[in-house]
Amino acid sequence: MASMWWVIAYIRGDLSHAGHDSSYTPCVANVYNFPSAFLFFIETEATIGYGYRYITEKCPEGIILFLFQSLLGSIVDAFLIGCMFIKMSQPKKRAETLMFSQDAVISQRDGKLCLMFRVGNLRNSHMVSAQIRCKLIKSRQTPEGEFLPLDQCELDVGFGTGADQLFLVSPLTICHEINNNSPFFDLSQRSLTSEQFEIVVILEGIVETTGMTCQARTSYTEDEVLWGHRFLPVMSLEEGFFRVDYSQFHNTFEVPTPPYSVKEQEESLSLSSPNPLSVAQTPSSPLLGNGGRSGRRERLLSADHADHTDDKASRLPMKLQRMSSAREDKLWKGLKMGPALPGGKASSTGDLPLSIHRVGSIPGVGQVKPEELVQLLSTDGDVEEGDLERHRQAGGGNTYAAPAQASVQISLAGSWAEDNLPAKLRKMNR
Repeated sequence: MASMWWVIAYIRGDLSHAGHDSSYTPCVANVYNFPSAFLFFIETEATIGYGYRYITEKCPEGIILFLFQSLLGSIVDAFLIGCMFIKMSQPKKRAETLMFSQDAVISQRDGKLCLMFRVGNLRNSHMVSAQIRCKLIKSRQTPEGEFLPLDQCELDVGFGTGADQLFLVSPLTICHEINNNSPFFDLSQRSLTSEQFEIVVILEGIVETTGMTCQARTSYTEDEVLWGHRFLPVMSLEEGFFRVDYSQFHNTFEVPTPPYSVKEQEESLSLSSPNPLSVAQTPSSPLLGNGGRSGRRERLLSADHADHTDDKASRLPMKLQRMSSAREDKLWKGLKMGPALPGGKASSTGDLPLSIHRVGSIPGVGQVKPEELVQLLSTDGDVEEGDLERHRQAGGGNTYAAPAQASVQISLAGSWAEDNLPAKLRKMNR
């Protein structure tokens, strides 16, 4: 640019007029030689403007050169600043410090068949918001006959659990569980040799020092997937801190692994160990006997039967329901305050001790076997011997009318509450 200013001054004859008298107007004032032209270029480029050298309006070619120099100077400044920033950030070299294992392995982890590979960070600076993704690239044909070359399928490396978000302070082993949702569900050791696919691994993150996004990629073909191998450990605890040996980063060793696919293992497991439905037998009650009669009583005392009884009792008129409720309250009060009969079998239901006696029959209750009736007598309080004698001497099979409602007779024959009602009330209930 200084040479161009000197050429313009030479062509116009500004160099011959060394003193530049007052009657002569040069293109650039006070430019006599090349050094003065160079100084004018520096003042224009750096916008110093000392005021001694300046361009005049009598030089149109000088004005055009001045505009060209200003635009070119701005472009050069922007280019130099960009080169310096890129040189300082060096995102490509940062990606080179992210390591991937040379091979991927397939072995069992936590009892499940998994595809694994290793990733590590060689620098002390961390990768912020590091995330890893895996793509399976494989050609396939749809059931409709359409051929899809290089079809891409996502491999789950912990997207649902957050395991794909990495904290790269030490080498990590990335794991893909092979299950019924995995594209490797029917992959076995034998079929691995005949498959053609490629697994593309993409690691993205933000460089901590510059804040720029960095991405590193690698891939594994079917020849780089080792069946029945596991990575050697690279971390060891020494003097209170962990030491990472990157010389063992790519090494693997063989481990016992079933050569079958997950699909074949599940099919063989379902055939070898069927799970038939087991029917649990209901134990017979020792108090009510066993056999068909005890099973019948247990069915009558089941929860379904109780619910059905409540439903039928709720169908009674409101007045009869209130009478039944009041009668039950008096009955339980009599059980709590009534005497115990000697010779009876004592039983306890929570805070209410009871005495169980078998009686013959209940008037008004059809043909019921004697062994199907029991009598509950309260064991609290005192009882007179005369009352006990009257109870023993009562007619065979007749009920004992205990004073103060001290006894309760319960029929286990399974009659409903409305069966004891008169015929007129039963017709009203229907």
